[in-house]
Formats: sequence, C-alpha cells, structure tokens
Amino acid sequence: MSDPSTSLDQLHDVVPPRDIGWWPLAGGWYVVGIALVVLLLIIAFRMWRNWQASAYRRAALRELEKAPDVSTVATILRRTALVAAPRSLVAGKTGDAWVDWLASVSPDPIPDQVRHQLALGIYSRPDAGGDVETLRRYADQWIRHHQPNSHLLESTSIST
Repeated sequence: MSDPSTSLDQLHDVVPPRDIGWWPLAGGWYVVGIALVVLLLIIAFRMWRNWQASAYRRAALRELEKAPDVSTVATILRRTALVAAPRSLVAGKTGDAWVDWLASVSPDPIPDQVRHQLALGIYSRPDAGGDVETLRRYADQWIRHHQPNSHLLESTSIST
C-alpha cells in the first residue's frame, strides 16, 4: 500500500546556496575606490601647499615670541608684510601710511596705542618703556589673520 519511494523518510532538507562573497568586487567599486584615492591625494596636496605657503607666518611668530622691544616687533611686522605682499606696496610706506596699510589687510582693528607705537614709537630708544605686550598681541593677531590677497587687487588697480 505505501510505496517506499514516496516515504517522508526519504526527503532531504533544503540546502541553501553559498553566501555571495565580497570579492571580487563589481567594477563600479573600483571606480569609486580610485576616485576616493585621487580625492584624498588632492586634499593632501592642497594641505601641504597651504602649510608650505604659511611657513613665513610660523617663522614670524617664533621671532615675535622673543621680541624684546617695539622696534623689533615693528621690524618683524614689516618683514612679514614684505613676504605677504609685493615690495612695491609695502616698502615705501612709513608712519601713518604704513599703519593704515596694516589695518586695511587685517580683520582686527588697530588699537590707538599700537597705532602710535608703529607710527612713531619705533624711533624711540629701546629702553624707553611702553607697552610691548599690547603691540606683540596685535602683531600676533595680524600675522595669523592678515589677508593681503584681496587688498592687492584693489591697491594695484588704484595705483596704476
């Protein structure tokens, strides 16, 4: 009556297929990976270029830490400005014109005491006193944050 070929004892479990592996990847993932590597190289190159371009700022800040008087701080500011902007814009400026140029390329306003020190104080004796710390703080901020590039376009078009 019962046929042995149809017996439930003869049935086997369903065997699931093997999991699909991650490797080898589809071609699109290679394109994404290459694009990501190229993007990371571009970002690293730009960061390196910016680091190289700001080397003068780091050197000026190191010198500024050791500056003992107003004259030395003013010299550091002048040398930094000569690196950041064309010599024709910076070298001929003295007194109030020099201080006005510094103010025009800086996001921070110049305190009156610093303005006076930069315009006239550099001619005083080194031991004449004065608040060098205020000037040093302003010089630190100026070196870190000046943006002469936007001002250069305006200055060169006006002076020509």
